[in-house]
Amino acid sequence: MTVISQVILKADDELRYPSSGELKSIKEFLQTGEQRTRIAATLAENEKKIVQEATKQLWQKRPDFIAPGGNAYGERQRALCIRDFGWYLRLITYGVLAGDKEPIEKIGLIGVREMYNSLGVPVPGMVEAINSLKKASLDLLSAEDAGAASPYFDYIIQAMS
Repeated sequence: MTVISQVILKADDELRYPSSGELKSIKEFLQTGEQRTRIAATLAENEKKIVQEATKQLWQKRPDFIAPGGNAYGERQRALCIRDFGWYLRLITYGVLAGDKEPIEKIGLIGVREMYNSLGVPVPGMVEAINSLKKASLDLLSAEDAGAASPYFDYIIQAMS
């Protein structure tokens, strides 16, 4: 949900008009709309490039992941890892567009630790993977846009740590 939806629903639940603070948050949300759209478009348009670079960074940093016995050893396992990169990047664009981390939480983080543990995927490895994804993504953005997008990556990293 966007800030606007949240404010409206909360005020309606409490049978009141939005407060001046809530209206200010809506104003700020609208003022950052162009930037959030630009960031999301850049990430979406460059998904393949970002995923390739993040994958390259991760394999260089952690060659044990793709070595025999590693969690990304073999074509199928490697493809699943690359698929997850794209999925997390898409999840981040949802958060950026919404201007809120709630979509990331609701869509992608509830139960993620349990899922990776049940699949035998080391969660610290996923944290490294998201860090690689973050670096590859932010390298394509201006400093201002990178500063706005960075907290969404950090939110996933913190949730997995």
